[in-house]
Amino acid sequence: MPLGVDFILEALASEGLDHLFMVPGGLVDPFLPALGRQKALTPIVAAQEGGAAYMADGYARASGNFGAALCIGGPGLTNAVTAVATAQTDGSPLLLLSGEVATVLEGLGVFQDASPQTLDDVTVMKPLTRYSSSIDSPRNMPHLFQHALLQLRTRPTAPVHLSLPGDCLAAELSVSHAPIDRALTDYEALSMAAADSSLRHFSGGVDGKPPEKVAILAGAGVEHPDAAAALKEFAELWRIPVATTLRGKGIFPEDHPLSLGVFGYAGTHHARAALTDPSLDLLIILGSGLNERDTMHWALQLKPDASICVNLLPAAIGTHAQDGGVVGSCGAYLRYLLDQSDRLRGPLEPTLAARAKWVTEIRSKPRLQDPENCDSDAVPIHPARVVSELRKVFPRDGVLVVDSGAHRAFAGHYWESYEPRTYVSATNLGPMGWAIGAAIGVQCAQPRRRVAVITGDGCMRMGGMEIATAARYRLPVTYVVINNAALGNVWLRAHRLGPTPDELTRLPDHDWAGFAQALGSRAETVRSPDDLAGAFERALQGEGPCLIDVKANKAFTTPVKDWAEAIAAYSYHE
Repeated sequence: MPLGVDFILEALASEGLDHLFMVPGGLVDPFLPALGRQKALTPIVAAQEGGAAYMADGYARASGNFGAALCIGGPGLTNAVTAVATAQTDGSPLLLLSGEVATVLEGLGVFQDASPQTLDDVTVMKPLTRYSSSIDSPRNMPHLFQHALLQLRTRPTAPVHLSLPGDCLAAELSVSHAPIDRALTDYEALSMAAADSSLRHFSGGVDGKPPEKVAILAGAGVEHPDAAAALKEFAELWRIPVATTLRGKGIFPEDHPLSLGVFGYAGTHHARAALTDPSLDLLIILGSGLNERDTMHWALQLKPDASICVNLLPAAIGTHAQDGGVVGSCGAYLRYLLDQSDRLRGPLEPTLAARAKWVTEIRSKPRLQDPENCDSDAVPIHPARVVSELRKVFPRDGVLVVDSGAHRAFAGHYWESYEPRTYVSATNLGPMGWAIGAAIGVQCAQPRRRVAVITGDGCMRMGGMEIATAARYRLPVTYVVINNAALGNVWLRAHRLGPTPDELTRLPDHDWAGFAQALGSRAETVRSPDDLAGAFERALQGEGPCLIDVKANKAFTTPVKDWAEAIAAYSYHE
């Protein structure tokens, strides 16, 4: 009969996983021979538990499935806390499995005991997950594991944690895992009464006239490819322009004539002009939590008689919108609207020409802030030039993984994305160094696509050791380090406060190319903007990972002018 550890690995494989990200340790020793007894899962050994969890998070975001990470409890689990919190804030289905001492030894002083009798790993993880539990008996393994996977796959998705005592891993089980019926998890829930009611917004406003200026703000809830396809079809049918949140970047092709680009942090002038137009007749918000960055510091005005907000979470609607909410799947709602084409033709068809004229007027004006920076010959190099040169040589269907820092603003503003799941970033919690490990998970999930990372030298100081993992497994990830010898975003604020804040936010100009080479990666340093294209081409053509250390100027301000103006105009008393 299979052991508990074999049951777990077979269950993960039956749910469609092909990689397991891990850091070995005494409490998960039973997994090591078990991994050799199976062929479905490829184990990836990370440098640190947080990196393994970042990899599983990246795998989940790029694959559309969940991702799994394995570590010991106690210090291993606490190393992964930030990664799990990041998955929680972005709604990423990360399964964290942590080894624990045998149940008969709990509380006796065994080394690294983090059971409920001591540190209580389960309680540590409860605020950060949808479900955190211990499999306290081998007999409970099948149904508790099934319950955890159901919680993991329930939409909107969230991370889950399971603590695995040693006696449960070593016990013989007489059952096998039955894969979860996708009908239980891939359902397209939609409040039909609310959907029907929302049609009134298309018929006419308070003046009785049908809406001419209609716009869509699409968030991460449209990330599913089927929903993205429905969004494109609906927008093209009625010539409705589409902006996305930064988290949803890529779900609508950014070179499409109806694209407004990103709204909110690092957003475009096109998105700001359309969505904050005082004469906007109807705003359709799909799958956004309406947080600060999605709404450009709440500059987005949600008028009860001129907005429709669709989200699976009622709280995401009710916290910010007084009326016009539709609880449900964005894909289901978009397909509902497509099914209602005959009813919508009356109000929307006569306004097609006026709407097209409005969109043309918006798109006739500059889209980007300071687009000339993309051609800058400055030395040290301008970050906008780095992003622009990488986009020119990078495959259209490649996946860009973006870290947290000043480089996030440059990438969000100047990079164009064309497909769902091709712009991956932890946009809500935003831990530095996340992308370095996450890109490994992305590459494992999308082995036929090229994967690149835009990160910074501050991020490399926090997560750079995972370059060794990419090198060990010969994963062809291109790491682009915008090295400005500073904690970029922090320095841009702090250096104005005096010499001490300036000094505290500067960094030594480390040789990150040399660091990567020492870890087994190809690498080179770029000091001139004219050398960027060649370096990127060589990185993409070679085998295994490659790191490009780009010497950049920290003094170039980030392209967040619209965002800064929205903050300046905001009043807590209004």
